[in-house]
Amino acid sequence: MFRFFRDNLRYLRLQKTLSGTKDKEPAATPVKLEKSLNQNIITIMEKFRNSSDFLKREITVGGHAVALLADEGMVDLQIMTEMIFEPLINCGLGGDALAEEVYTYLEETIPIGIDVNDVYDTDSVFSFIMSGFVVILIDGLEKGIAVGAQGFSFRSISEPSSEINLRGSREGFTEPIRINLTMIRRRIKSPQMKFELFKLGKVSSTDVCMVYMNDRVSDRLVREVRQRLRGIDLDIILESGYIQPYLQGKPWSLFSDVGTTERPDTLCAKISEGRIGILVDGTPFALIVPYFFNENFQSIDDYCHKPYFATFIRWIKYISFFMTILLPGVYVAVGTFHPELFPHALLFNIAAAEETTPLPLVLEALVIHFIYEVMHEAGLRLPRPVGHAVSIVGGLVIGDAAVTAGLIGAPMVMVVALTAISSFVVPSLYESVSILRFAFIIIGGMSGLYGITLGLAFLSVNMTKLNHFGAPYLAPISPFSPKAMKDVLIRARWGKISRQDSRVQNFKGTDMDK
Repeated sequence: MFRFFRDNLRYLRLQKTLSGTKDKEPAATPVKLEKSLNQNIITIMEKFRNSSDFLKREITVGGHAVALLADEGMVDLQIMTEMIFEPLINCGLGGDALAEEVYTYLEETIPIGIDVNDVYDTDSVFSFIMSGFVVILIDGLEKGIAVGAQGFSFRSISEPSSEINLRGSREGFTEPIRINLTMIRRRIKSPQMKFELFKLGKVSSTDVCMVYMNDRVSDRLVREVRQRLRGIDLDIILESGYIQPYLQGKPWSLFSDVGTTERPDTLCAKISEGRIGILVDGTPFALIVPYFFNENFQSIDDYCHKPYFATFIRWIKYISFFMTILLPGVYVAVGTFHPELFPHALLFNIAAAEETTPLPLVLEALVIHFIYEVMHEAGLRLPRPVGHAVSIVGGLVIGDAAVTAGLIGAPMVMVVALTAISSFVVPSLYESVSILRFAFIIIGGMSGLYGITLGLAFLSVNMTKLNHFGAPYLAPISPFSPKAMKDVLIRARWGKISRQDSRVQNFKGTDMDK
């Protein structure tokens, strides 16, 4: 709930920023490099505040003082020694060489690496050093050279933890953004694939990359996403969830029209359909815009299994979704207002169980589901060796002990168990169904099945109204497109799917044409 309100406040803040109602502070003018090497080093060290991880080494090349600046732990010392130090020490320039000659020798003669950039101000020096570059400054020049020598430690590529599959790739995104871009490029070897890099966060200066295919994406979509990213006004960005609210549509909707994925193959499939992927340095989760409701029920395994089995699994997911949000509310509504709908044998059992409980049915459902959410959150946050104890305690609290003590009825335990299991079938919608479950319990306890029906109608209208980046959230269900339904409620064979144009701008009801 807190995350829901926090995202909405961020969205409102973005709208205020984009509309021009918020006064922006004038950008600080970068300090240009000077010809004096000592003055440049003093300015940079003041910027670092004498940080202990700042490395500085001064040598003489061609009669000119040369300083090498780097950040400890961000560079590979072996690469730094072999590609930079040794060629500089063994330099063949005479002692009367000009500073420009030393610069040309460093940039063109010495094989100091492929990723070489010129720097002209102290802000660029600081940014390159913090990104694993070695910055070379020469006395007498107002510019320097930044050489890529990254060597920081990071988590190796492993199987995604949130999107488990039986077949297909076992590779998942990792934290460094350059590694993630490599996994995407390795899967789509097309010159139309474009990576557009941004620096977001006034303090963190985090790398954020837009990924799309020039020949498939809508120009309007690219312009709007680029504008929203540039309008983000945050000091620190540590995860893709920081920028997700700025890309969402309606702020008060329970469903997010920005998708997330941990799999490079899933992101590549979405990019080939005209979507835009957004990668953030430091997190293994990528964002996808636009994103449709039916895509929460799709997985990479659906396209590896037989069509009939993939259709069967997809229907199980849809049924589990509706069971999760409606089963507790319908049980409370029928038990409170419409007991005649129960079969006689079941009605007698429910009446006998509820007769011994001290709480009314609606309050009993709210309490037991609240306890379940508490134990679920505890199981997620506790260390894994201790997390198993939560499952054991939960089975005792919600199970036999609670029924024996007469706190809850046995049918309610069955309802909670079915609801909990169904909620994990579609994990990407867990946040939404958790809130909707409580809402339908309250509605069912106050107005019965009539209230449940009105609640479903209100939810359907809210989802139908979502239209973000010119793409309806319920497409191709609403507006209904028969051709596109081949991969929604069913999964047709590859021959039929491949013959249709799957680009999102061609869906019925979309408004993002070039």
